[in-house]
This record gives sequence, C-alpha cells and structure tokens, in this order.
Amino acid sequence: MLKWILTLVIAIFLLGMVTPHLARFIRFGKLPGDMTFRLRGRTYTFPFATTIIFSLLLWLVSRVI
Repeated sequence: MLKWILTLVIAIFLLGMVTPHLARFIRFGKLPGDMTFRLRGRTYTFPFATTIIFSLLLWLVSRVI
C-alpha cells in the first residue's frame, strides 16, 4: 500500500512539474468544450473536454501496459 501511495505522489509531482511546459505546446484548456468564466476580476477555467481526452489517453496507456 505504501508503494502505491509513494508512486502516486511522485507521479503527481512530476505531472505538476511537466504540465506548465507542455501547456505552451498543447494548449491545455483551450479545446472546444472547455469553459472559461471571468467573475470579479478572476478567471475560472473548467476544462471539461481536456479532462475527457486526458482520461481516455490514460485509459489507453493503462490498457497497453
């Protein structure tokens, strides 16, 4: 159990480090179906389409492995 938690923490850390650099090329949150709202000077983003695509990619990778 501890190995899985450690693996999950490391994966989240690495994803957090890589995502800002990949965002320049892939345009996370800019797909059709992603919603962005401005309210009181703040921008709120709801990346529905991006989440679905990443979920499908992760599912495909997990099926291959």
